[in-house]
Amino acid sequence: MEISEFISSLPVFIGNAVETNQWIGYGAILLAMFLENLIPPIPSELIMPLGGFYVSQGQLDFLPVVLAGLIGTVIGALPWYGIGRLVNEERLEKWLEKNGRWIGIKPQELARSRKWFNRYGVSLVFWGRLVPGIRTLISVPAGVELMPITPFLIWTTAGSLIWTLFLTITGFYLGDNYANIETLISPFSSVFKIIIIVVISGALINLIYKTLRKLINN
Repeated sequence: MEISEFISSLPVFIGNAVETNQWIGYGAILLAMFLENLIPPIPSELIMPLGGFYVSQGQLDFLPVVLAGLIGTVIGALPWYGIGRLVNEERLEKWLEKNGRWIGIKPQELARSRKWFNRYGVSLVFWGRLVPGIRTLISVPAGVELMPITPFLIWTTAGSLIWTLFLTITGFYLGDNYANIETLISPFSSVFKIIIIVVISGALINLIYKTLRKLINN
């Protein structure tokens, strides 16, 4: 089954689960949101609004739907964070000590980038959870930079709670038109993406500028 076919089958999967049993429906939403975070092409904009629709129909309850989506999201963020930890900065630093001269990067420059992430990383993890297309992969740099698991979970949960609440409430009020939410929020998503890209680019340019100025002065 191709990914597009799998995505299109999710509403049917969740619908069948809800028809079978209310709690199985919550479990299906949790599983779908876990997979949405594990496999970026799966849109949360398809899953949580559908949960909100079933709330509006009286087939599911609001709070369990939000909690199911939130738990699935946070659990789904952990594998990407783990991948980042495997390719962590300590390993990169050891590699750069041996091979950095060939690509012109010193271990000290990597340490400066870690200081930058320590300063802005919390904001990136939090706001990144609100941006489709970025929300999944934002866990990777957090792992690479060895962001402690506790603040990672706290800010991932905070950002994800806002996102799941927003989508569920929107699905509740859209009713049968819940599937249109992706079109409705697309302009806002684009703005958020641009803002985050500008912030990251600005920080990187500032870091490169300071590094070059230091090299010139030395």
